[in-house]
Amino acid sequence: MVIRNIISESRQYYLKSARELRSRLRLLPSGSVKKRKINNRKYYYLQYRRGKKVVHKYLGKARPLEIIRGLKERGRLGKELKKLEKSLKLIGRIRRKK
Repeated sequence: MVIRNIISESRQYYLKSARELRSRLRLLPSGSVKKRKINNRKYYYLQYRRGKKVVHKYLGKARPLEIIRGLKERGRLGKELKKLEKSLKLIGRIRRKK
């Protein structure tokens, strides 16, 4: 009985953490920053997919540090979310065996 309670509490914790991560991911930019050199000048673009199309959004001449930080954070949170989902899958298998 104690183990079932621990598993249930763990599941609730992981579900809550996954929801929080997904909401944080929605606020961060997706895609990648691309630098183009035209006439010896550097221009930065945010490149991402919208459906099947690849979209290039102009960001300016200055290096977009804030967007780059957001993209790195998105990558880190994405890895963390995958670990949580893997743990939830394992908990699901344990619950079915009992």
